[in-house]
Amino acid sequence: MHPIILHIETATETCSIAVSKGLEVVSRVWGNQPKAHASVITPMIEEALQQASMSLRDINAVNVSKGPGSYTGLRIGVATAKGLCFALQIPMLSTNTLQFYAQQFLLNEKIETDALLCPMIDARRMEVYTAVFDQSLDFRIPTEAKILSENSFADLLASHKIYFFGNGAFKLKNLNRFLDYPFIIENFNPDAGCMTPLAVQKYNTNQLEDIAYFEPFYLKDFVTQSTFHK
Repeated sequence: MHPIILHIETATETCSIAVSKGLEVVSRVWGNQPKAHASVITPMIEEALQQASMSLRDINAVNVSKGPGSYTGLRIGVATAKGLCFALQIPMLSTNTLQFYAQQFLLNEKIETDALLCPMIDARRMEVYTAVFDQSLDFRIPTEAKILSENSFADLLASHKIYFFGNGAFKLKNLNRFLDYPFIIENFNPDAGCMTPLAVQKYNTNQLEDIAYFEPFYLKDFVTQSTFHK
């Protein structure tokens, strides 16, 4: 099948919307206005559909980046996806945010065949939400909230090159061990269109979410603005 899927990414300060038809991404819209997801997400969806020359009636499913990430951002993205799915009577899909970041990195970068991927989402102080993937997008280290230290990833780094990226990766540069490490990528901007391969696979295998009961993957309880960087 070649489903038409609307993709929503709000896990960080970047809000990203895309529309895909089968594996082809037909439109992409970005916004980088911290704390403004609630006000920009609907206009961005309208713009993405307009770019694709489609309307909401053409959409077969909505796919949302489910977390981990910003509590408020995830809540807004999931609420929007649920509302659309209820109104249009179409299925909802979800994608692990870190896995989709790894997918995006693979789609845009040429890397060594045995290299590993470590997306990082900023949390409090020296903490990040992270996981480590191989290039089949299988987890080598499962999703976790991790406080970075000099010994972080030491076992894997002894035998693999690891690419670190995402809005939390800069924290590694505060650690002596990583001062000159060349594979910390700081200019990584989430692109909802890169969820397409993962979402299409779920759609075609009927891995759908229960719209009424689905909750974002917060990973940790909500903490206050003073201690959590959104």
